[in-house]
Amino acid sequence: MNTVQPDADAADVGNRRILLVEDEATIAQVVHDYLVLAGFQVDMAGDGFSALHLARTHNPDLIILDRMLPGLDGVEVCRRIRLTQSMPIIMLTALGTEDDRILGLEMGADDYVTKPFSPRELVLRVKSVLRRSIKEFTPEPPVELAGFVLNPASRIVRYRTENLTLTAREFDLLAFFLRRPNQVFSRDVLIKAVWGWDFGDLSTVTVHVRRLREKIEANPTTPVLLKTVWGVGYRFDDGTEPGSHD
Repeated sequence: MNTVQPDADAADVGNRRILLVEDEATIAQVVHDYLVLAGFQVDMAGDGFSALHLARTHNPDLIILDRMLPGLDGVEVCRRIRLTQSMPIIMLTALGTEDDRILGLEMGADDYVTKPFSPRELVLRVKSVLRRSIKEFTPEPPVELAGFVLNPASRIVRYRTENLTLTAREFDLLAFFLRRPNQVFSRDVLIKAVWGWDFGDLSTVTVHVRRLREKIEANPTTPVLLKTVWGVGYRFDDGTEPGSHD
């Protein structure tokens, strides 16, 4: 592999901390080197239990998590992290079936990268995810709609009387819909606008919509807020007539 050169774009990520969880030493070292030269602080773990410990004690800004790990696999690690923490998680997987990818997403992963992968591409994906998180901290007024109060600065969402526990990507997806009520968006549009991808597996959107419904709908199987428009996409319905908002 070619020698890694310093990243001229390193300044745009600040001093963000990444937890890299990978049990294959060669892969871990290469990814570590690329991340460091991109300007990140990197902590490393080689098994699932160490990953849980470092996620709890180091509170990273983002986790890169291998799907297959000794001790505790990546899907279970992701599930346990999501019980208490909401930082973005990118899952690495050598399993190429759609069911395997969706399982990781359903447990709370924000994104996945399939092995073998380009370390440079992975770094770009990390930057993309972090930029969206940083962007939400720019001063913007809270969004109040249909019983929701979403604060971009604190990344807190209250629905009626309770605060919602959302992952970073779920927050971004809900924010997108709340700012654009009663409009229909295809999965292609959503993956570009919310994920920042020009291309990608559209099942990622489907899984995140399903997870979001589980947190905001009284009955996720018959949603009244985040609705499916068959053959087109999804619409957040705030109870008013379409077109009544600016």
